[in-house]
Amino acid sequence: MATTKAKTAKKSGAKKTSAKSKAATSKPKTVKAVEAKTTKKAKVTMVEKVEEKAEKVAEEKVKVMSEKSHPVKEFFACKHDPSENILTIFKDTKIIGAIIGEIVGTCVIAGVVLTLGLFNPLYMIFAYLGVTLAMYVLSGAHFNPIVTVGMMATRRVSVIRGVLYIVAQVIGAWVGFLIVNGFYNAGVASGNIVAETMPLPTLTAASDIAAATEGFSFFWAVTMLEFVGAIIIAFFFARALAYKRSAFTFAATVACGIFTAMLFAVVISNSFFGVRDQNIFIMNPAISFIYGLLPTSVEGGFDGLMSALMPMLVTYVIFPVLGGVIGFYLSDFASKLSGKELAN
Repeated sequence: MATTKAKTAKKSGAKKTSAKSKAATSKPKTVKAVEAKTTKKAKVTMVEKVEEKAEKVAEEKVKVMSEKSHPVKEFFACKHDPSENILTIFKDTKIIGAIIGEIVGTCVIAGVVLTLGLFNPLYMIFAYLGVTLAMYVLSGAHFNPIVTVGMMATRRVSVIRGVLYIVAQVIGAWVGFLIVNGFYNAGVASGNIVAETMPLPTLTAASDIAAATEGFSFFWAVTMLEFVGAIIIAFFFARALAYKRSAFTFAATVACGIFTAMLFAVVISNSFFGVRDQNIFIMNPAISFIYGLLPTSVEGGFDGLMSALMPMLVTYVIFPVLGGVIGFYLSDFASKLSGKELAN
């Protein structure tokens, strides 16, 4: 009887031990199963996310291809970062460097214009070549609202970036004017030069040329001179964008465009208009704004100010900006006809 009880106790103990061991082994299996399910779900989620991204990329590619397939949509397609706006543009410090580049570049160009005048286009080509090479990496080397507005109209740059560039260009032109004017006044104060015999070059209003041309007004003639010159500058800049992988080629193309526009204006004003001693063109609204559109005093109050300012705005701001937009679209149209992609 004792032996039987011992055997029964042993069997029951063995059963309990086996049950415990089974329970112990079953727990890690359950944990592993849960982990496996979690991992599987995570993998499925990741796959779904990848598939969603791939679908979005495919949709964007289809959208871009559809825009490129239609010539009108291609002209107006967004070529800059669509997420760039007034809330996001200052998150990247590169915009600060770009603004500084536009200020410094326009300042140098304004200094060259004020010291050498506009009847030395050969000097302008070297000035633009050097400044464009120096500032191209920073801002793209616009230095001119003609170019910036053309880039905005063809959606190569965002509106907020374009506005910041134009403000920077006006500030740069103003600083350049202050520097040159400071040196000029120092020379006058020293007595080494006489202001009456050697005045600082000024931008002559088209309507003021009438006194030297027997009463005939060259208003629309000078306006068209600015307009055609702006088209040339914008067209060359847009074509230079196609070679932007080489900074020198880009700068040389832009400088040659400036030289061509200036040479055209010099020949027309000298040979056809008979105007040799006055700056009647400038082809840069930022410099024009500081150079000739801000009178220190005007007779006749507000009416006198508006009557003097409006013709200058039409000649040196409105039509040059319009010419810049036409120049960029003309370049895009030529690219489309030649089967080339539009340059950004």
